[in-house]
Amino acid sequence: MAKWEEDLPPIMRERLAKIGELTPEEKERIKDSDHLTSLLSDFYKGDVNAEGLWKRMKEYKDKSKVHLLKEAQIKLIASLSFGSSDLEFQNRKEGILAIETLKEDQNTPMLEQNLNNIKSMQKRYKEEMERAYNEYKTAVERNPQLRMQQVKQGKATIVMELTVDEAVKILPEWKTFIKNHDNKYNQEFIKAVDNLKQQIK
Repeated sequence: MAKWEEDLPPIMRERLAKIGELTPEEKERIKDSDHLTSLLSDFYKGDVNAEGLWKRMKEYKDKSKVHLLKEAQIKLIASLSFGSSDLEFQNRKEGILAIETLKEDQNTPMLEQNLNNIKSMQKRYKEEMERAYNEYKTAVERNPQLRMQQVKQGKATIVMELTVDEAVKILPEWKTFIKNHDNKYNQEFIKAVDNLKQQIK
């Protein structure tokens, strides 16, 4: 028993003994998972493209490590965010679909449909926000009073004239809209991502 193990309380020593040494298979899985994380990190940075990812994943498949295909896709899906740029999103989509082509039982049409739904959702989010912003902007332009803001400077209160953009962004109605808009689409996004994960077999 190592010195550090001797210093452990008896209950901890007992638990450690029950866990025992990792099996060679468990060690291999941990090693593969680490390699996969490193590969995906290169993919996110753009050092490896979808074709390069496909080649590396094919090596795993050829070594009968098919479980890593699913693990890679789940990690790629988990890396999606609602605020992903078009380039990031396209990159993840290509990676997910490239790996799918390596499977015996492919589900490509459903995955593609779900990914396209997420993309449409991002577009809808931006369009609705722009439309609302333009409505508030028009209201501010028509009512100069909305551009006036009282600001305290020491004991004095001065009136400042805001730009149209500044005036829109401090409107309580705009703040409420943004909060509700973000909540609605965040919930939709979480649901869509969960649905996408369920399509991975």
